[in-house]
Amino acid sequence: MAETPLHIPVLLAESIAGLAIQPDQLYIDATFGRGGHSRAILSQLNESGRLISLDRDPTAAQAAEQLAYDPRFEFIHTSFSALPHIVAERNLTGRVAGILFDLGVSSPQLDDAERGFSFMHDGPLDMRMNPTEGQSAAEWLATASQDEMADVFRHYGEERYAGRIARTIVERRDLQPLTRTSELAKLVASVSPSKERHKHPATRVFQAVRIHVNRELDEARDALAAAVEALQPGGRLAVISFHSLEDRLTKLFMRKESERPQLPPGLPLRDDEIEDNRRLITVGKAIKPSAEEIQRNPRCRSSVLRVAERLP
Repeated sequence: MAETPLHIPVLLAESIAGLAIQPDQLYIDATFGRGGHSRAILSQLNESGRLISLDRDPTAAQAAEQLAYDPRFEFIHTSFSALPHIVAERNLTGRVAGILFDLGVSSPQLDDAERGFSFMHDGPLDMRMNPTEGQSAAEWLATASQDEMADVFRHYGEERYAGRIARTIVERRDLQPLTRTSELAKLVASVSPSKERHKHPATRVFQAVRIHVNRELDEARDALAAAVEALQPGGRLAVISFHSLEDRLTKLFMRKESERPQLPPGLPLRDDEIEDNRRLITVGKAIKPSAEEIQRNPRCRSSVLRVAERLP
């Protein structure tokens, strides 16, 4: 089998350091992608170590075949939202030493015009992480109400012209359905009154549609909660995000899991009498890519890594 070209894994050294890998332990790479992070984890494991990697993208499953020879490695072709079921079925609660999430869309997905993720390449308006499951972007745009579309553009894309764009899509689809990425990009550009330097007018709408079609934020919430259950005491959770919505979700989740309960002032309780139900403690501050990494890989410039450790 020909070797699948590797994309550049983002914040590779920083995320591997954040996992604080112990060579004989079990790790989960919740987003295999093209395997850059998984290979780095495997390189630090001894013969007793083990890595389980997940991904719902069929092309990621093909790339994972290159590691099938390694008895320490197992690939599961599924979304990371299946993590609760995997943890339960395999009795992994409290047994995993580290879990890594690399959220969002990967460079190979963006660069493949047939996947429909990018407004830079004309292709079918699909955007599904797994093209064999669920509703494509074109199908959703053909059936969603104007209010639903506006709400998605506003909340998942932070698009200021959400209502105007949604109304124009409804008017356009009554004449001819949107089926190509170039059609959607041109439509959004035509009704966006202001232009941002170095940012295409369709950037936010494409992000919003992709997040909605793939349920990305809902999937991340479910998977992060399951990850905490799976981690053993001292186990590490490392999450790489690429836009503010993902990072905000991760930050708030880690903050909630690492803060002691806030009680009303004036209660006659000492600190040692308050039940400490924290499950995580954050490790260091948010990490962003260096200038050197951004120069090598400009697409990583918005990435953020956050790390937390499981408490006993």
